Amino acid sequence: MISKLDLYKVFCKVGKSESFSKAARDLYMTQPAVSQAIMQLERELDIRLFNRTPKGVSLTNEGKLLFEYVNSAINLIDVGEEKILEFKNLTVGELKIGVGDTISRYFLLPYLEAFHNKYPNIKFKIINGTTLELCSILKSGEVDIAICNFPIADSTLELRPCIDIHDIFVCGEKYKDIVSGPVSLDQVVQLPLIFLEKKSNSRRYVEDYMMSKGIKISPEFELGSHDLLLEFAKINLGIACVTKEFSQEYLNKGLLYEVQLNEEIPKRSIGVCFLKSVPLSLASTKFVEIIEDIPKVIF
Repeated sequence: MISKLDLYKVFCKVGKSESFSKAARDLYMTQPAVSQAIMQLERELDIRLFNRTPKGVSLTNEGKLLFEYVNSAINLIDVGEEKILEFKNLTVGELKIGVGDTISRYFLLPYLEAFHNKYPNIKFKIINGTTLELCSILKSGEVDIAICNFPIADSTLELRPCIDIHDIFVCGEKYKDIVSGPVSLDQVVQLPLIFLEKKSNSRRYVEDYMMSKGIKISPEFELGSHDLLLEFAKINLGIACVTKEFSQEYLNKGLLYEVQLNEEIPKRSIGVCFLKSVPLSLASTKFVEIIEDIPKVIF
């Protein structure tokens, strides 16, 4: 049975061509089928839409009025279908990513570059925040995916670990001799400590581990930036707890020294997370695939 939408498509084609036979050719239908469709629409609307003459057909006044609306609606549907195809082909769209400044700088950039090179018409919207904040805005729908410090204890989120990272302590010239040999965490906490803020997932991970060993920390400085941890340690304000993979430039240049512990802090990871209950957009899916496929890079 022909749908109402199909009837209107036939109506528009006849209205433009002013001919049942031409409309039939354009629609790959028989002329009787086109004529039958128009008569069905006229019966349903209880009004005559076309004037029939030996030379063809023309819209009645009522037909002209209806044509303006129907033709606009059909055009909008066509545009909508084209837009859907563009989204399917990733020729338009937006990818909203939640990520912290440090992970963005030291981990995410090469994947943003690779995705942009492959899908240059997809726009990025980057929202910064702590892991806790990013999980919250992910649930609110403000971002499609989040790149976070793991572990995360949230059953509503799908977690995809991407790269292992290691928490270490570093110091400047002033303290390097004091911690020159393997030292215990008990010895480290006797020195001035520099940590991230308490709301940081990285801080909580290390603090929880130390608490499991019966060691309580009382930092001299609590900072909101990983880069500041490195700078504070470099000018000898204390011993900083940092991510080793994000500190290589300082370590390689001899600006900072890694404190050799007699017991390493267990590794953790950085990964992608998204809502289990909401299917990923095509752009998000392709981005996650790029992160999982390309060899992991740390600047």
